[in-house]
Amino acid sequence: MKTTPYPHLLAPLDLGHTTLRNRVIMGSMHTGLEDRFYNYAKLAAFYRERARGGVGLIVTGGISPNRSGWLLPFGGTLNFQGDVPNHRRVTRAVHEEGGKVLMQILHAGRYGYQPLVVSASGQKSPISPFKPRALSEAGIERTIRDYVRCAQLARAAGYDGVEVMGSEGYLLNQFLCARTNLRTDQWGGSIENRMRLPLEIVRRMRAAVGRDFIIMYRHSLLDLVEGGNTWADVVAVAKALQQAGVSILNTGYGWHEARVPTIVTSVPRAAFAALAGRLRLEVTIPVVASNRINMPAEAEGILQRGEADLISMARPFLADAHFVAKAAAGRADEINTCIGCNQACLDHTFSRQRASCLVNPRACHEMELVYAPAAKRRRVAVVGAGPAGLSAATVAAQCGHEVTLFEAADSIGGQFKIAMQVPGKEEFAETIRYFGRQIALTGVQLRLNQRVTRAQLLAGGYDDVVIATGVKVRKPPIAGIDHPKVLSYIDVLRDKAPVGKRVAIIGAGGIGFDMGEFLLHDTRHPLPLALDVWASEWGVSLAVETPGGLVPPAPVAPVRQLYLLQRKTSRPGAGLGKTSGWVHRAVLARNGVVMLAGVQYDRIDDQGLHITVGGKQRLLSVDNVVICAGQDSLAELMPSEAEAKATGAPRFHKIGGAALAAELDAKRAIKEGAELAARL
Repeated sequence: MKTTPYPHLLAPLDLGHTTLRNRVIMGSMHTGLEDRFYNYAKLAAFYRERARGGVGLIVTGGISPNRSGWLLPFGGTLNFQGDVPNHRRVTRAVHEEGGKVLMQILHAGRYGYQPLVVSASGQKSPISPFKPRALSEAGIERTIRDYVRCAQLARAAGYDGVEVMGSEGYLLNQFLCARTNLRTDQWGGSIENRMRLPLEIVRRMRAAVGRDFIIMYRHSLLDLVEGGNTWADVVAVAKALQQAGVSILNTGYGWHEARVPTIVTSVPRAAFAALAGRLRLEVTIPVVASNRINMPAEAEGILQRGEADLISMARPFLADAHFVAKAAAGRADEINTCIGCNQACLDHTFSRQRASCLVNPRACHEMELVYAPAAKRRRVAVVGAGPAGLSAATVAAQCGHEVTLFEAADSIGGQFKIAMQVPGKEEFAETIRYFGRQIALTGVQLRLNQRVTRAQLLAGGYDDVVIATGVKVRKPPIAGIDHPKVLSYIDVLRDKAPVGKRVAIIGAGGIGFDMGEFLLHDTRHPLPLALDVWASEWGVSLAVETPGGLVPPAPVAPVRQLYLLQRKTSRPGAGLGKTSGWVHRAVLARNGVVMLAGVQYDRIDDQGLHITVGGKQRLLSVDNVVICAGQDSLAELMPSEAEAKATGAPRFHKIGGAALAAELDAKRAIKEGAELAARL
C-alpha cells in the first residue's frame, strides 16, 4: 500500500451527500476575472488548472447577490438566469478535472467602492469613499431573498454549493458586530438580534436548495477591531449557524480596516489554527483552518492535532496550481511557495487590476502565458541568478531550450538573498529553494563563481543571451559620502557590517523601510517570530478575551534610534504596497523612528549627518549613515547596436534590474523572465 507523508491532508471527507477527495480547500480570491462576462473563459482555465492539480474543493472569488453588494462598480453578480451560462464554464472545467467548486456569495456592505452601498447602520467605512445607507426592514427582506436566489442560480449553474461570506468586515459581519450595528430594531442590539440576518439567509437558503448542496459559511473568529465580538458571541453564532443548516464552517480573521496584519509574510505560519480548534470543540460540523498556511507540513500538523477538519489555502494556489499533486507525490520541495507578499494578488485587486502572483506570473494568465515546447531548441545563456535570471533560465529550459546560467556569486538568489535577511521576509528563502529545485529538474547548467565576459558570450555559440545581472547601489552626490560612517544596504544586509545605535537611513522607499525593520529587530527574539511574541507586539489576544480580541500592545524599547530620510516631499513610504505598506509604517512608528521628508543632505562628517529641512539646518549625531537611495542597472554586458549588427548572433536581451533599476521589483523581474523565455 502506497504511503504518503500527509495522510490527514490527503484523506477524503464524506459530507453525506457528497465526498471531497481530500481535505484541501482553495480559498476564495478575487481575481478580477469574475467581473466581466468576456473573461469567464480565462477564469475557467484558471480554476481548471487548480482542479487538475488535485485541490479537493475550490471556492470562487466573491460574487454579489445584488447591485448594492458590489465590491467594485459593475462587479461580478449572479442575480438573473442570463448569468448562468458563464458560470457553467467554470463548473464544467472543475468537474472535468475531478474537483468540486463552491461559489462565494459576497455582499460588500459598507466596503463597496461604489455609491450604492448599504449596511446595518449609516457609518462610513475608513476604506471606502462612500457613506452607506442603513438598510430598512424591507431592504433587509429583499437582501435575504437576493441571497437565496443567488444560491439557487449557483445550483443551476452546476456549483456543488456556495460559501456565504460572513467575515473580514463585509455586510454580514457588519450586522454581527456592535461596532457597525447601531440598530434598535429586531436586527440590532443583542447578539441574538445581530445574528438574525445571517441565520435567516442560511435557513431560507437551505430550504430553497435542499440538503444535497454544500453551504459553507465563513465565520469571523477574531475581528481585531474595537467593538468586535467576544469568543462567547463567536461560539453562539457558530452553533446557531449549524442549527440553521450550514454544512461547513470556514474561519476568517480580522476586518479589512483592522490595524493588525493577518496574512502578510511577517505573520507567523498557521497563527490562528488553534482558534479553529477551539471552535471545533463547540460544533459537530466540519471546521476549516485558514490564514498563513502555505506548506503541506503545516496543514498536516493542524489536522493531526485535531484543530480542523479541512485546510483553506488561497494564495498558495496562485503560487502553485499543483500544490496538492506535488504533496501527494512526496515532492513538497518542488512546491512554489506563497511568500505572503500581496504584491500581485491583493495589491492588484485593490488597484482594480487582474490578480496574479509575484512568484508565478502565469496565475490568472494561463491562456496568455503558456510554457509550451519550443518549435526549435535554442542554446541560451542567462547571466545572473537573481529572480529575473532564475525565472528566465528555468522557464526556457522547461520549454525545451538548452540553458546555461552564469552567476558570479557562490549561490543563487541575488536580491532575494538580501531580502530574506529582513524580519518578516524569511519566506523569500522558499523561492530560492524552489528555483534551485527547478534548475535540477529542468536540466539548467548552473555555473557558480563565474563572472562571464561579453567576449565569452559572443564566442559561446549561443542563440540567445539574457542579461539579468541586476543592479549596483547608487552613491548619491553628498559631501563626505566616503566617510567611514557611511554604509550601503548591501554592506549591512549581505555583508553584516556592524552598525551603531544611532543611525540615519537615506532613502525611504521599500529598501529604506526594510533596513529600518532590520535595524530595529531585537535579537533576543529569533526569526521568524514566535506566535506569542508577535501577538504581544501587535496587541492581539488569541484567547479573544476582549471584544475583537484586542489588548494593549507590549511596550516597545527600541534597540536603535533611527532617522528615515527622503528628498521627496511626499509621505515616507507612500510607494509601498497598498495592503502591506501600512504594516511597515506601523512597525517603524511604534519603534520611534523619526521620518523626515523634503530633506536636503548637506554633508557627512565626524559629527554625523548635516541636513536642511524646511529651510532649517540640523545635525543628526549618528554613528552610521546607511544609503538606501536607489540603484543603477548593471548592463555592461549588453553590446552596442553596432557590435550586435557586426556579430549577427547571438540575440541579446536584458530583463529585471539590468533593464530598469528605478525600483527593485521582483514581481516585474520574474514576470519579464518568464515572458521572455516563453517567446524565445
